[in-house]
Amino acid sequence: MPLNVEIKARCKDPRMARAVLEALEADFIGTDHQNDVYFNVPEGRLKLRTGNIENALIHYHRDDGEGPKASHVTIFTTREGEALRDILTKALGVKAVVDKVREIRFIGHVKFHIDSVAGLGDFVEIEVIDRHGDIPREELLATCEKYMKALGIEEGDLLSDSYSDQVMRLSR
Repeated sequence: MPLNVEIKARCKDPRMARAVLEALEADFIGTDHQNDVYFNVPEGRLKLRTGNIENALIHYHRDDGEGPKASHVTIFTTREGEALRDILTKALGVKAVVDKVREIRFIGHVKFHIDSVAGLGDFVEIEVIDRHGDIPREELLATCEKYMKALGIEEGDLLSDSYSDQVMRLSR
């Protein structure tokens, strides 16, 4: 199971974040309108992401908390989002739905998102990905912190929970 070290933060100025990533020569993959459907599961989080770029069933374990967090992720890439969503909805029930427009960029093994989430606002995410399990956790963390500094992300900008948690709070 690959290990990510990641952060999610409020983004006061998406244009500035975009400019910083362009100056760092991040590869722009594209803009994806994504719908993440979270399902009720006894452990971790399970979501089905459908978009025009990324389509996957994703299970992950990540503790909520301040600062960069370790996340253990398993991803199954799929094209059959609608049928799979129907099956999982019937079997597990839907916990939350997150609708967002996401800009996706990469620098090596680091993935960046500039997100506009319906009902929540603008965010930036940094995911430092260790696909093969050969990068020490301290190095993943240092890389994440380096890009946080470059993007001007301060401690007060960081989120401790997921978009799904925030959407659920809004719907109460």
